[in-house]
Amino acid sequence: MRCVILEDEIPAQMVLQNYISKIKEYVLLGSFQTALDANYFLKQNTVDVLFLDINLPDISGIDFMKTLSNPPKIIMTTAYANYAAESYEQIAIKDYLVKPFSFERFLKAINKIEEIPTKNNSAAIDNSIFINVDKTRYRIYFKDILYIQSDRNYITVVAKNKKLTYIGSLKDWLDKLPNETFLQIHKSYLVNCNEISKLAGNSAFLGHEKIPIGRVYKNNLLIVLNT
Repeated sequence: MRCVILEDEIPAQMVLQNYISKIKEYVLLGSFQTALDANYFLKQNTVDVLFLDINLPDISGIDFMKTLSNPPKIIMTTAYANYAAESYEQIAIKDYLVKPFSFERFLKAINKIEEIPTKNNSAAIDNSIFINVDKTRYRIYFKDILYIQSDRNYITVVAKNKKLTYIGSLKDWLDKLPNETFLQIHKSYLVNCNEISKLAGNSAFLGHEKIPIGRVYKNNLLIVLNT
């Protein structure tokens, strides 16, 4: 599960970051203090779960949620129980956490999320995909993909036995690939974590291929690889 925190208080962010780090299936893509920063990130990346504070400086969490055209699953957080109850009744959120909340209560919230199938489940069931390049449909097995690179409007899929370039977006691939295996490590690169042979500085090596690691993605990569 790819998740994001939108919380303006740093101590509350740190609590969520600590709890999320204990859940193997969860990958924290970013923590934000403002709705504008979170909104930009959500437009550029696929997110499964958003931990959203109700009380934000410029806009309420409830109002921010209403602006999202395709919102992820949302767990609201607040210091005021009455606000939480009101939001839970009016908005189709999955759960709410009243601060301060225990790890046990956090687990109950994410268990509600996991009861609902995610859009990646269908991709996990099928282990391959067809790509249309120059009027030819190529079958690519997920396990054979080394990495996927985005360059403006073009996508290059680098697999063990072929390399294909066509017009597309990295976000589309994030929706298609099983998120337990593939991870975005740079704004332009999505990699097969099983194929990473070593890390050196801000680079990941997949065989002889050297892939840059973006600053905002590095910590998540290290968590996933348990290094």
